[in-house]
Amino acid sequence: MNYKSIKSTIKNKENDWHKLTGELDFRVNNDYLFRALLQTDNNVLKELIASLFRWNVEDITSADIQNPIQLGASIDKKYYFLDIKVLLNETYLVNLEMQIVNERNWPDRSLCYLCRTFDQLNRGEGYTIAKPAYQIGFTDFSPFEDHLEFYGTYQLLNTKDQHKYTDKFSLSVVNLSCINLATEEDHASHLVEWAKMFKAKTWEELRMLAEKNPAIDEAVTKIYTLTQEDIIREQMEAEELYYLSIQKRDEALAKKDEALAKKDEELVRKDELIEKAQLEIDRLKSIIAANNIKVD
Repeated sequence: MNYKSIKSTIKNKENDWHKLTGELDFRVNNDYLFRALLQTDNNVLKELIASLFRWNVEDITSADIQNPIQLGASIDKKYYFLDIKVLLNETYLVNLEMQIVNERNWPDRSLCYLCRTFDQLNRGEGYTIAKPAYQIGFTDFSPFEDHLEFYGTYQLLNTKDQHKYTDKFSLSVVNLSCINLATEEDHASHLVEWAKMFKAKTWEELRMLAEKNPAIDEAVTKIYTLTQEDIIREQMEAEELYYLSIQKRDEALAKKDEALAKKDEELVRKDELIEKAQLEIDRLKSIIAANNIKVD
C-alpha cells in the first residue's frame, strides 16, 4: 500500500496524465478510488461488468448504481462499506467490492453481501420475481490458500451430482494476486487488462494498458481527474491509513503469536526434561530398593 500525503501534488502543466511518469500517488486498487471511478463514469462501469460477465458492452443497456455515496464526504469505516450495488439491464443485481487487505473473513463477508443483495423483495411480493444476484469481489489475496485461481465463480450445487440449484445466486472472486493463472477466456474478455490496471504502480504501466484498451484509457483519465481533487484525495488517504492500521495490528498479533509459540516450545522442552529426570530418579530408586541400599 502506497501512503502519500495529500499535500503532494502531481506536477503536470498540460494537465494530461499520458505525459506523467513514475510512481502513482494512489493505486487504482484503493477501494475509495475504485468506488469513485465506477460511480462517476458509467461507461467504465459497463465495460468492467461486460468483461466480468463475458458479454459485449453493447449487451448492457443500463447499469444504475443503487447505493451512491457523496464523494468527498467523511466515511466511518466501522459502519460503512464501499461495496457497489448495480442494477444491470433492470434485470440483475450485481454487487462489486474491492478488498485488498486480507482480514481473513472473505468467504463469510462476501456471502453476507450476496445474501443482502438477494434479499430484495417487499412484503407481499412473489418470490419468483426476485432478481438474480451476483457478488463479485476483487481481492489481492487468495480466499482459499489451497485453491489458487484468478477468476472463480461459486454457485449452489447438489453435493451428489453437481446439479445446479438456481441461476439466481452466485459469487465470484477476481484474485489480483493470481493474474498469472488467468485463462484464455480471461484474456479474451479483457479482464486481465482491468486486473493489471488495478495492480499498476506507475503511470508507465497504466499508459501501456491504455494504449491497448480505449476503455482503460477512459478509466485512467477519470482516475487522474479524481485524484486532483483534495476532498477525494483525503478520503483515499483515509482508506490507506485505515488498512495500514489493520496491517500493523496483524503484524503485532503475528509477533505476539510467534512469541507465545516460542514460549510453548520452551515449556514443552522443560516438561520433557522434567519427565526424563523423573524417569532417572525412578530408575535409581528401583536400583536402591533392589540392592537394599540404605540412603542417609
